[in-house]
Amino acid sequence: MTKQDIFDSRKARASAWFEDLRNQICKAFEDREDAQDWGPFKDLPAGRFERKETRRAGTGDEDAGGGVMSVMRGGRVFEKVGVNISTVYGTLEDRARRSLTARKEIPGLDEDPRFWAAGISLVAHMRSPKTPAVHMNTRMFWTPGGWWFGGGSDLNPMVEVADDTAYFHETLKAACDEHDPDYYPRYKAWADEYFMIKHWNEPRGVGGIFYDDHCTGDWEADFAFTQSVGRSFIDAFCPLIDKHMKTPWTEEERDWQLVRRGRYAEFNLVYDRGTMFGLQTGHNPEAVLMSLPPVAKWP
Repeated sequence: MTKQDIFDSRKARASAWFEDLRNQICKAFEDREDAQDWGPFKDLPAGRFERKETRRAGTGDEDAGGGVMSVMRGGRVFEKVGVNISTVYGTLEDRARRSLTARKEIPGLDEDPRFWAAGISLVAHMRSPKTPAVHMNTRMFWTPGGWWFGGGSDLNPMVEVADDTAYFHETLKAACDEHDPDYYPRYKAWADEYFMIKHWNEPRGVGGIFYDDHCTGDWEADFAFTQSVGRSFIDAFCPLIDKHMKTPWTEEERDWQLVRRGRYAEFNLVYDRGTMFGLQTGHNPEAVLMSLPPVAKWP
């Protein structure tokens, strides 16, 4: 096999994995919708994901790839949740390069500006103020200068519950430790730095892990790590849904939930590199902005 054949095979495997993870997550979330028989929304139909294909705008008639949005709105447990997958490719303009990676320079892009990227991106905004909002994504990038993986997950409660924070982090740490004991402390610190709302000087939530430019030189090992991060999300978050989804809440707690959502929206529109990259490379804006909450409030 040629080097290009090897990378084509790896790209196909990565894309297929992100799709499989999407299916696992959607089923887990729909199972929670079926199980919710308590509270003010119990008589609603159990929420289901609606899927919609999206395309990236190319130059002329070229195929620039696209993806599939899976969005549930107005469920018993989930007020809005999106689980999007995409595989996009083409050439990178200068402004998109700045949001592509944490590195300032990407070898070879000046001579050959092609890129390929695939990934999964999830944001869940919950009915109950007691259940944290959450974000997760994993992705693979390829350019002529090389490949790398990125991703992570972070928890965004309206009011922190120490046991929830500890459980979420312990689950992510276990997934990291399977591959390298240095990964969790390094990528936790990166998440703490990245998910900071700088204009408020406050964190977006209680953190998690965040990594970019992950390339040890061993593609199989790095892909296995990224798969572990994706799988650990289900183990880290679904028990928190089960724990809180039948707990009563007050109107005051709901009001604070909407204020926190406003902060979440600010971060995603001002700082999030994935949002910038998607918009700057011509991907469907509905899919890129899926992360925004259905209702938010600013005091």
